[in-house]
Amino acid sequence: MTTPDERDERLAAILEDVLSHRQGGSSIQELNRVILQNPDLEKELRELWATAMIANDVAMLQSAEISRISGSNSLTAGGTEVFSSGSAVGTWIGDYQLQKELGRGGMGVVYRAWQQNLQRTVALKMIPNAAFASTQDFARLRAEALAAARLSHPNIVPVYEVGEFGGQPWFSMQFIEGQTLSQRLANGPMPARDAVMLLLPIVEAIGAAHRAGVLHRDLKPSNILINSAGTPFVTDFGLAKRVPRDDESLNLRSGGSVTAEASLTQSGAILGTPAWMSPEQAAGQTDSIDIATDIYSLGAVLYAMLTGRPPFQAASPLDTLLMVLEQDPPAIRLLNPAVDSDLEMVVMKCLQKPRDLRYSSTAALAADLRAWLNFEPVSARQSTVMQVMTRVFRESHHAAILENWGLLWMWHSLVLLLLCLLTNTFQQLNVDERWPYVSLWVVGLGLWAGIFWNLRHRAGPITAIERQIAHVWAGSMLASSMLFAVESILDRPVLEFSPVLGTIAGIVFLVKAGMLSGTFYIQAAALFATSLLMAVIQKSDLPNFSISLFGFVSAATFFIPGLKYYRQQRSRWGVAAVKRVDS
Repeated sequence: MTTPDERDERLAAILEDVLSHRQGGSSIQELNRVILQNPDLEKELRELWATAMIANDVAMLQSAEISRISGSNSLTAGGTEVFSSGSAVGTWIGDYQLQKELGRGGMGVVYRAWQQNLQRTVALKMIPNAAFASTQDFARLRAEALAAARLSHPNIVPVYEVGEFGGQPWFSMQFIEGQTLSQRLANGPMPARDAVMLLLPIVEAIGAAHRAGVLHRDLKPSNILINSAGTPFVTDFGLAKRVPRDDESLNLRSGGSVTAEASLTQSGAILGTPAWMSPEQAAGQTDSIDIATDIYSLGAVLYAMLTGRPPFQAASPLDTLLMVLEQDPPAIRLLNPAVDSDLEMVVMKCLQKPRDLRYSSTAALAADLRAWLNFEPVSARQSTVMQVMTRVFRESHHAAILENWGLLWMWHSLVLLLLCLLTNTFQQLNVDERWPYVSLWVVGLGLWAGIFWNLRHRAGPITAIERQIAHVWAGSMLASSMLFAVESILDRPVLEFSPVLGTIAGIVFLVKAGMLSGTFYIQAAALFATSLLMAVIQKSDLPNFSISLFGFVSAATFFIPGLKYYRQQRSRWGVAAVKRVDS
C-alpha cells in the first residue's frame, strides 16, 4: 500500500510528464493516456491539469496583451519608422508589398499593404515569427480566414484573398481608414443614442455571422473599426468557431457536436480577453459557448460605450477572470447617471451570468435597441409571472460546485437522521440529564463536520462560494448547540427549544437558495413548516416524536439534491470517458 507522500510524488511526476507535451499541442491526448494507465489518480490529475491550464492561459493572455501594446508602438528616426522585432515591412508577399505594421496580438500581426495588380491598399494578416509558431497557430489563422471569408455583411470587414508564402499562411482584407472603438472610447463614454446607433449595425453583423454558422468569441472595442464616415466594422475572427448553420436545422444553442476542423479549442482552455469574455469563457467551459457568448460580449461593449470602462477591470487578468465569474458589474447609472433605466436593463440582460437569462438571439437584442431608439417599451423590462417564477427557482452559476457535494450530502443526511433517532430514543427512555444530548450533538456533529470537510478537501480546491457556505453551516451548528446552553441558563427542560432547529436549518437553506439554486426555497419552506409542527407536537398530548420528524425532513432536504448532483457528476464523468475512448 502506497503512502500519501509516495502517491504525491507519483502524481507530480505524471503531471510533469503530461504538461511537457502541451507545447506540441498533444497534452490532452497524453493526459487521457496516462489516466487510462493510472485510473486511481484520475480525479487529481484532471483537477491539477485544469489548474495548470488556467495558469498557463492567463499567462498567455498577459503576454499577448503586452505584445499587442508593444507591437502597436513605433519609433521615428529621420523620417523612417523602425518597427518592433518580427516586422516584415518593405518585403513582398506575393503581389502585396507590406508598408506598415498596424498592430499585433496573440493571434497574428496586421500590416497595411499595397496590392500591385489591383492598385489598392489592403490589410494583410499573417503570423509573426512563423519559424517559432505552433501548428495550432497556423490552423487558427487559416480558420480565421475561412470564417471571415464565408461571411458577407456590409459591417464585417471582407476577406479578399487567402494564400500561403514560403509555408506562411496569410490573408488580405479590406483596409479600413479610421480608428478602433477602443481608441474612440479613450476620450470617454459616448452619448447613449450615439452608442446605440453605432452598436446596432455590429449586432446585426454578428447576427449574420451566427446565421452563417460562425461565432466570433472575441468581441471587444479593439475589434470594432470605425471608418472616417462613422461606419462600424467587425474584424478579427481569430477565435471564431464554426457551428451548424440555421439552414442545417440545428439550433446553435442545443450544444450539438462540432467537428475537430470546426473547433480548434481544447476543453478547459480560456480563450478571449478577460474584460470582455463571458462567464462560460472565463470558466473554460468551451462546450457551453454558443450565441449567448457573443451576446454577452456585445453587452460588455455597449457597457463600455456608455461608461468609458469595461464591466470588469482589475490589476491582473486572473483577478478580472475571477470578477467575471463571481461578481456583478457596477450599475451603469452609478457610473453615468445620464443613461436611462430602460437602456441599462438592456445592457444588464446581455450581461446575465446564466446564459438562458440573456437575449435568445441577436435579433431580439437588435429589436430592443431599436425600440429604445424609438422611445418604445423594451422587452428587457417585461416579465410574465411564469418567467419570474422560473428565475426564482433556477440554479445560479455557482450551482456547479454542488457536484462536489452530492455524495457527501447523502452521507450527511444519514448522519442527521441517526442523530435525531438516537435523540428521540433518549427522550423515550426519559433521559432528563443534559450531558448525553450535548455529547451527541456537539461532539458527534462536530466530529462529522471535520470528516465532511476533510473529504471535500480531498476532492480538490475549495472555491470562494464553498467557503461562504461553510461559514453559514458552521454558524447554524453553533446556533443549534447554543440551544442547550440557553435552556440551561433559563432552567428549562432539555430539548424544550428543539423546534427552533427547524428554523435554523430553514435559514441555512434560504441562504443556499440565494447563492446556489432557487430550488432550495422548497427545502427552506419545508423546514420552516417542520419547526411549527414540532412546536405543535411538543405542546400536545401526542407522543413526542418531533425530533424524529425533524430528522426525516432534514435528511430529505440533503439527500434529494445530493442524489441529483451525484448522478449529474457521474453522468458527466461518463461522457468524459466516452470522449477519451473516441479520441
